[in-house]
Amino acid sequence: MKVSIIGGGGRVGSNAAYALQIGGLAKEIAIVDVAEDLAQGEALDLRHGASVAGSQKIYAGGYEAVAGSDIVVITAGLRRKPDESRLDLINRNVALFRGIIEEVKKVEFAPEAAILVVSNPVDILTYLAVKSLGLAPSRVIGLGTVLDTVRFRSLLGEHFEVDPTDVDALILGEHGDSMVPIWSSAAINGVPLRSFPNYDDETVRGIFDFTKKSGAEVIRLKGGAGYAVGLAVKLVVDAVILDKKAILPVSSLMRGYMGIKDVCFSVPTVVGRLGAEKLIEIALSDDERSALMKSAETLRETLGQIG
Repeated sequence: MKVSIIGGGGRVGSNAAYALQIGGLAKEIAIVDVAEDLAQGEALDLRHGASVAGSQKIYAGGYEAVAGSDIVVITAGLRRKPDESRLDLINRNVALFRGIIEEVKKVEFAPEAAILVVSNPVDILTYLAVKSLGLAPSRVIGLGTVLDTVRFRSLLGEHFEVDPTDVDALILGEHGDSMVPIWSSAAINGVPLRSFPNYDDETVRGIFDFTKKSGAEVIRLKGGAGYAVGLAVKLVVDAVILDKKAILPVSSLMRGYMGIKDVCFSVPTVVGRLGAEKLIEIALSDDERSALMKSAETLRETLGQIG
């Protein structure tokens, strides 16, 4: 299986490449970046670890290196400038992303290739990729709230002092301010959160609030996120490579889910070799359902504002 990472010279892309190298499932990893020397350096650094990580073909190149990919991961993006509005940043990233998509369209992929959008605003860019690439919509997925869910579960595990891999809690909707925590089904290895003696409504809601701000906090402390998002990318890529039928909150095109259409955001999704193979409508509380509808509307309004 070949995975290409566009933007692989950056913090997110390079951490994703490292996570995939350690995982060992991708036998070929191509790193593409406008900063060619940086991409070459990342590829060389990764190859230096081959005697420990195992035999993989890892190299850098231009868009021609994407040819034959089974999965194309797009991580390239721009950071916000001082005093720049969120909408201005979105429009700059949209312009960059459209250029990337035009280059990607010139490349011949593997017959059943999947596109994984990681760049932000991920739901907006996933929607643009769906509309522009001409692939089956299920083949184009965004990382969506997979990263938020990974963070959420990790922080809940810390609070309840349990193995975080046993925590089953979801964040759905927009990867952004309108994201929605699904408390009604949150559990730890089948045990509802409310059953734990140190459960407290205010405390767990505080954990969600911190989850929502965690990306900004990591940026404030170290300049940008990388490790957790790299692992989140690996989670999705592995699900595709192994055809795992994993249930993940990836972003994909809504075509009637809860009555929602023509917007991309995150819902529980069966992820396998065919990408977003099936969307699962789960039981939600009235408040959660209403919040998801509002999240979809927020994204629809943003789509109407982009240049």
